[in-house]
Amino acid sequence: MNAANDPSNPRPAGEKLWNRDFFILWQGQLVSALGDVIYAIALGFWILARTGSTALMGALMAAASLPRVLASPFAGVLVDRGDRKRLLILTDTVRGLALALVGVAALLGVVQVWMVFAAAIVIGLGGAFFNPAVASSLPDIVSREKLVQANSVFHMIYTLSGLAGNSVGGILFKVLGAPVMFLFNGLSYLFSALAIPFVKIPKIEARKERSHFFSDMKEGFAFVWRFIGLRHLLTFAAIVNFFTSMGIMLILPLFERQRHLGPALYGLVMACFTGGLLAGLLFASLVHIQPARRFRLFAACGLLSSFTMILFPAYLFFPLMALLAFVCGVASALLNTFMASVIQLTVPQEMRGKVFGILGSISTGFMPLAMVTGGVLAEFIPIRVLISVSFAVTILLYLPLFASAAFRRTITFDPATQAPADLIAFRKNP
Repeated sequence: MNAANDPSNPRPAGEKLWNRDFFILWQGQLVSALGDVIYAIALGFWILARTGSTALMGALMAAASLPRVLASPFAGVLVDRGDRKRLLILTDTVRGLALALVGVAALLGVVQVWMVFAAAIVIGLGGAFFNPAVASSLPDIVSREKLVQANSVFHMIYTLSGLAGNSVGGILFKVLGAPVMFLFNGLSYLFSALAIPFVKIPKIEARKERSHFFSDMKEGFAFVWRFIGLRHLLTFAAIVNFFTSMGIMLILPLFERQRHLGPALYGLVMACFTGGLLAGLLFASLVHIQPARRFRLFAACGLLSSFTMILFPAYLFFPLMALLAFVCGVASALLNTFMASVIQLTVPQEMRGKVFGILGSISTGFMPLAMVTGGVLAEFIPIRVLISVSFAVTILLYLPLFASAAFRRTITFDPATQAPADLIAFRKNP
């Protein structure tokens, strides 16, 4: 079976990547993602300046992540049952209004910590619906033969916004202050909501007999369970994300507590990381990587990203930290591109929303706990030690994933010669 000729994909093989719908969705998300980066920097430094507590900062990050974890499986079912386009517009509008209100309250000097927590919950819930809707729609906006390149280019949204936002985020915090940066993020979401109506996203063809909501959800979990390679990947992602989330969230207080570093250099080193992401995504979008070579590159990138972050806090020398952040960004970009593309290629259209919803829930399930744990531990254990140990553990976790024959077969899936059913039916024999 040649997936490029799959009738479930409305885009003909050979169509150019930058079609009208793809471009509109891309530029709308670029603006809102830029607002997210600036908002995250302002929020982190605002909480630390206001309370001085890394534990509270971790709790705030958890407040944004926990709703996404809990709501994602339900959101995935709604994505497959409803109008994805309307869902995208609604979630961006609600998030934009919530953040704009926080920004106005901050400008008026009446903002309270609880308001920021409430906005974080709204952002998390919105992301639970928005992310699987976008991931489910992308294979219907571009042809399947362009899907790997499309994922690379689409991930550049977060890279370009991170590069721009992190470069100036720390400086903007000092010049403009948190209130203006809060307001900017709200307006960026509203801009994205105004752009989405111009995108043509085909509706999912309804089944003749629509099953019950919870039956649909059960079907999604059953699909993932039968798909052994995907099941192994999700299990790995859930555990690894606990340690990586704990390590990454401690980078900001590490810079805040070092006088020779501070907010401005934090922004620059994060810009180096996102610059590495951009370089990795450009590589993936311009160079065709043969499916058979994906596993080796995936393994190399996984180990490289962990090693660089183990060394990152060992020597607080900014040029070295910037270089390590850049290399980690390149490796991370390739990892994310491979995973997203393979899932989109192997999962049927009517199941994508559910699968990406489960992916969002399971892969980030431990993140809220990780953020709280990291914030509390940082009150008693040196931050530099916590960061290095967190990423050292991830190297040990890669080993059983690399040993999984089912995972290797999934990551090297070739739609030109294989059918997705071959992976789902796969049990023991490679």
